[in-house]
Amino acid sequence: MLTMESSLEAVNFGKSIIIPSVQEMAKESMTKIPPRYERPDQDPPIISTDASPLLSSIPVIDLERLAIEDSMDSELDILHSACREWGFFQAVSNTLLEEFKMQVENFFKLPYEDKKKLWQKPDNHEGFGQLFVVSEEQKLDWSDMFYVTTLPLYLRMNDLFDKLPPNLRETLETYCTEVKKLAREILGHMAKGLKMDAEEMKELFSDGVQSIRMNYYPPCPEPDKAIGFSPHSDADALTILFQLGDTEGLEIRKEGRWIPVKPLPNALVVNVGDITEIISNGVYRSVEHRAKVNSEKERLSVATFYSSNLDSVLGPAPSLLGKHNPAIFRSVPIEKYFKDFFSQKLNGKSYLECLRIADGEDNTAVHS
Repeated sequence: MLTMESSLEAVNFGKSIIIPSVQEMAKESMTKIPPRYERPDQDPPIISTDASPLLSSIPVIDLERLAIEDSMDSELDILHSACREWGFFQAVSNTLLEEFKMQVENFFKLPYEDKKKLWQKPDNHEGFGQLFVVSEEQKLDWSDMFYVTTLPLYLRMNDLFDKLPPNLRETLETYCTEVKKLAREILGHMAKGLKMDAEEMKELFSDGVQSIRMNYYPPCPEPDKAIGFSPHSDADALTILFQLGDTEGLEIRKEGRWIPVKPLPNALVVNVGDITEIISNGVYRSVEHRAKVNSEKERLSVATFYSSNLDSVLGPAPSLLGKHNPAIFRSVPIEKYFKDFFSQKLNGKSYLECLRIADGEDNTAVHS
């Protein structure tokens, strides 16, 4: 059992090199981006007509239908297929809060001097800045973010959380509570779709860790050369994304191509994370995604990450394993899992692949 002190240390998953604010940089009159933000390694999104079937078949789930007996089974089939084939879906929901949207927008409009009070410290990744910056030579994303652990309450950095504008802090509390409830409901539906022991899922997430990342993507003078958020899959179990407005930028990788995701009214974007791919023993697939930028409009989003209990051991669910279905991922303490993830730069799904069991390797050991 982790103590409170060790729990707080566990969510301090590492540090990221402090870098200048991109939002402040974008306010200057510039026609070219600094070389460190040039990303010639990034592939363009699909634009050809042969991709139209993919564009039109992005899954949409009606969460209310999952709660109605007459429609539950058919909607669960859609959810199961979306998690297995896409690792991603858009969920029609009433969770969206106009007040929260306004407060997040106001938050990024704060004067730079006020934001500096909320900037990351050298020994912690929470606050304003960027994550996963591990070297001075590393290429950078064209974005700013604010990251904070929100639940359980004892894991919060209160000295950071209490410095948030009061109106934002109040609406953030409400939003966190609603999204936690939503995440648990979706995970419960996933357990049904997988035919997994429901108690295993409940136990893993009984005191799950929730964190929030608010993203700001300013207009970019050379959008074709930059990237807003490097390609990656999420390390958590479930990511629920609130897109503030209709500006496009999110892209997911499907069949080797990048597909733009058009925001839908009253919908949240739900990503299957690496933890869920591991728990499901590869049945559900985490989705690799990225964020592009444009030259005219800012884009804002709020990602809520929901992960398992800090004292859990992460591995394939026992109820899904058998003689003909052995574990394909190693088991690892969740604390080590996150520390290793945050200690490296983002690179697709490379970290998850490190946990995949090689032929002939012991698939019962816990790697610490």
